[in-house]
Amino acid sequence: MYSVCIVDAMMVAHSLRGEIFGPAQRLHGATYVVEVTLYRDGLDVHGIVADIGRARHLLAEVIEAFAYRNLDDLPEFDGRNTTTEMLAREIFDRYRAGLCAGRLGSDAASTVSALDVTLRETPNAWASYRGAVREESPDPADEPE
Repeated sequence: MYSVCIVDAMMVAHSLRGEIFGPAQRLHGATYVVEVTLYRDGLDVHGIVADIGRARHLLAEVIEAFAYRNLDDLPEFDGRNTTTEMLAREIFDRYRAGLCAGRLGSDAASTVSALDVTLRETPNAWASYRGAVREESPDPADEPE
């Protein structure tokens, strides 16, 4: 399995609900280093997993929706704690949508098998979400009669 990782960063503000979060219940800032790793079984005819320039551009577009914003004010996060784990999944979903729409080229859309999104808060604390690019449809032969 081959992989390519691209990296960008974003600064956000947010607060987290629940005693477990202690002082993070108050509005505070967070700076995340955002890594997206693309996985593929084999290389394309050019010897790459995906075009790194396109991959970086797509990541920049995805995180632009959050950068320098108070996440508590975004309607899509209403009633949700914007934990690092939750944000990793949100970025994964948006990046996968761009990949499947052909933003990295049609070959990548059909051959990149998985993505991993990691948000690093500090060098010693991070969260990730990894998932398949395409939802596998169930095999009709596996359905009970």
